[in-house]
Amino acid sequence: MRLHRLAVTAFGPYPGRVDVDFDAVGADGLFLLYGDTGAGKTTLLDAVAFALFGTVPGARGEAKRLRCDTSPATTTTEVRLELTVQGHRLRLVRTPEYTRRKRRGAGTTLQRGSVSLTWLDHPGGQGVPEGLTRADEVGRTVQRLLGMTHQQFFQVVLLPQGEFARFLRADTADREKLLERLFGTERFADVERWFRERRRVARQHLDEAAGQVHEVVTRIRQTAAADPPGEQPVSEWLAALRRDARARESEAREAERRAVVLRDEATEALARARALAEACQRRDELQASWRSLEEGRGDRDDWHRRRAAARAAAPVSSAEQHRVRLEAALDLARRDEAAALAEAVPHGWSPEGGDDPRTAADRAREEAGTLAPLVSEEARQLSDTRRLAELAGKVRVEEDQLAELADRSALLPAELAEARVGVEEARSASARLDGLRLRRRELAGLLADARGLPGADDALRAAEDLLRQRVDAHQAARQDLLDVRQRRLAGMAAELATGLVGGEPCAVCGSTDHPAPAEARADPVTEDEELRATSQEERTGAARQVAIAAVRDADAEVRRLRERLGEWTEPALAEELAGVESEENKAESVVSEQADRERLADRLEAEQAALHGRRTLLEAALAATRAEHDALREVVRDRDERLLAARAGFAGVDERRAHLLGLAGSLSTLADAAAERASATDRASEATSAVELAAAGAGFPSVPAALGAALDDAEFAALESAIEDFDRREAGVRAGLADVQAAELPDEAPDLTAAREEAEHHQRAADDAVAGTRDAARIGRELAELGAEWARADAALAPVRAAFDELDALTDVVNGQGQNSRRMSLRSYVLAARLEEVAIAATGRLSRMSQGRFSFVHSDAGGSRGTRGGLWLDVLDDYSGQVRSAKTLSGGESFLASLALALGLADVVAAETGGALLDTLFIDEGFGTLDAETLDLVMNTLDDLRADGRVVGLVSHVEELRQRIPSRIRVRRGREGSSLEPEGC
Repeated sequence: MRLHRLAVTAFGPYPGRVDVDFDAVGADGLFLLYGDTGAGKTTLLDAVAFALFGTVPGARGEAKRLRCDTSPATTTTEVRLELTVQGHRLRLVRTPEYTRRKRRGAGTTLQRGSVSLTWLDHPGGQGVPEGLTRADEVGRTVQRLLGMTHQQFFQVVLLPQGEFARFLRADTADREKLLERLFGTERFADVERWFRERRRVARQHLDEAAGQVHEVVTRIRQTAAADPPGEQPVSEWLAALRRDARARESEAREAERRAVVLRDEATEALARARALAEACQRRDELQASWRSLEEGRGDRDDWHRRRAAARAAAPVSSAEQHRVRLEAALDLARRDEAAALAEAVPHGWSPEGGDDPRTAADRAREEAGTLAPLVSEEARQLSDTRRLAELAGKVRVEEDQLAELADRSALLPAELAEARVGVEEARSASARLDGLRLRRRELAGLLADARGLPGADDALRAAEDLLRQRVDAHQAARQDLLDVRQRRLAGMAAELATGLVGGEPCAVCGSTDHPAPAEARADPVTEDEELRATSQEERTGAARQVAIAAVRDADAEVRRLRERLGEWTEPALAEELAGVESEENKAESVVSEQADRERLADRLEAEQAALHGRRTLLEAALAATRAEHDALREVVRDRDERLLAARAGFAGVDERRAHLLGLAGSLSTLADAAAERASATDRASEATSAVELAAAGAGFPSVPAALGAALDDAEFAALESAIEDFDRREAGVRAGLADVQAAELPDEAPDLTAAREEAEHHQRAADDAVAGTRDAARIGRELAELGAEWARADAALAPVRAAFDELDALTDVVNGQGQNSRRMSLRSYVLAARLEEVAIAATGRLSRMSQGRFSFVHSDAGGSRGTRGGLWLDVLDDYSGQVRSAKTLSGGESFLASLALALGLADVVAAETGGALLDTLFIDEGFGTLDAETLDLVMNTLDDLRADGRVVGLVSHVEELRQRIPSRIRVRRGREGSSLEPEGC
């Protein structure tokens, strides 16, 4: 991938358009990007990333604030990038989503983001589309051509030295996260999770199978009421239980047989004793019954005489009953006639009037018939009267409603006008609110800078004081070093003279004669003293450089604050901010009521339209109600005159008609009752004569004598039943006594208690024996069934357990546990291999930049307390021959190691992803920690990259780099924004 041109408009700190021609500035393969802190050097790298992927690295991408705040509203934020990748030349144009001020009117609007990709080397007609405009299509195309994601691109093309220094010193967990992001090893993590999920499912199956075996063993233990021995196999324990069950069943069956024999013998003995006792009891009862019959023979003869008399008096009793019924019917007819007369008299009829009751009844019915049509008219009159009252009330209600609507219609226009004024006020406040908020945030930032300016001045003065102290200390240490070296040189001859030996050549001149050796000084300087002075000079020199950097940073901060504040003072900013905040609060309060005000206006407008329609409908309804009321009033008046004549003094026509119908009914009932009373009198006289004739014919001297001998049906049936029962008992007792005398029974009945107790005892014993046999047989059957069930469950458990054990061991190995001695998961193993490749690739560059002193050492050993291994990265120091932790490197050494690691990682990631050759790299900061000699080595390494055809862009403040790199781009910062100045290209 090689970059050609970059154009940035209203992006970051650049308010207008700035262009970077990478072909021109990178013609030598190396260029420098420098400028003030915060001027926007890194923003150019962000623009490259945004053009490619639509996002920028780190926290700047999270903020999603890419537009320049000082750009005019008419200027569109845009990034254009031309590059060549995989042999294709492309142009990418992206616009971020941002909020801008409206071009017309107040307020802001949302500017939507856009993107386009144009193929510059494939015109239409060659099977390649001229361009793409959908964000997802552009993203997939860029990622396919580059062969890496935006995270990988940020890490291997835009080399952030701070992040690689942290990576160099990170623990294995943090290092693992970065490597995963770069090498895309998520699929190996998916494999680990797949194994863990398979193991979880297999464990569930194993638990289910083991649970079934355990459940069967529990049921066996409950059935046999015995626990299995601790070491004995379940199969042997189950076989022993079944043998014991069969033995218990045999014993129970033998006990049952003996108990049944004893029970049958006792049952037979009890039956014989019970039969003899019952026969003796029967004999005693028959003898007592015979004696009772002898005593009741006189009663039986009397019963025969009474039955004969009752049979003779039966016809007389029947005639008497018929006469009594007729006399009762005569009394009832007389009462009905009296009641009918008492009912007819109150209705206005009198027996002295001479009218026949039936004739008067016919006349009353005829008059009631003429009143029938008027009854329905009277009911209609009541309904119409109620309706007339309802219509009068309805007229009053509708008149009141019409008056209320008129009053509301008069007030509504003023309320609606007031509501519309409130809506316009809220909309105006809403349009001004965003501007007020932006102004408040700007003033708040300026006020914070104004309040921080005194502290920045104090910090600058303190840094200058410290710099003066450290300059003095460094100059004193340098002077001490010069003095020590001078004294060391002065005493060097005496030091060499001490080593001369007569006859041996001098180490300086080679002479074997030593005529005048120099004498030692009184205060000789040793090599250790010179080393201590040198070390002190270096420490004070380093402290001086730190102080210089602190003064430079403090001065830059003070200048930044003063340039930002301009003529503003803290009191003026505070006063201006308070005014803006007050205006903003008022606008927010009004805006918060905007929805309510709009709803009120809408409601009043709807109410106004509804009022007009309701008034029209109500006026029409009132006219119809009044017309209906007047018409109904005339009808009610005419009908009332006809009904008044028909009532004839009664409360209503229906009441008078009911009176006439009641009179007709009463007179008809009176006529029928008189006829029935005459007929009942004749029948009663005939029945009295029939009773007297029946008594004389039956031979009784009088009717009362015949009635005294008569019996009713129940008494006669009871008398015959008593006679038949006596005869039947006598025959039965006589036959029973004959059978008893033939049986020759003993005088005393046998005792049944002992025989019954013996039989019950043997019955209980037999029942218990039968129950024991059944329990023993049941236990045997259940043990046989459970044994077969256990065998099936145990056979099913074995392959499940074997499969789980195999999967469990394999899952542990894949996840860095169990038999995995290195404690490395599959993912860590892959990352360790990649890290080893990175260490090999980075070692060549690190060794060259450190003149062969340092090289990377990768270790796959496990860490302490079970920490997973595979991601340890240390440094071998060739001076001491010891492997050192990267955390022990100095600042300059850390920069060299980080740069080598970043370049090596870039090469490995590009090769791993199969992406495009990275012809353009950017290195952001870190050169300020290097001395001149080390900087030469680093530049040589960068020359190697340049010799391979790559273009390397450096982002740095280091002054010496400006002297070494002729092709430069300077970023200038101003109050209105930043700008670019190409130098040497």
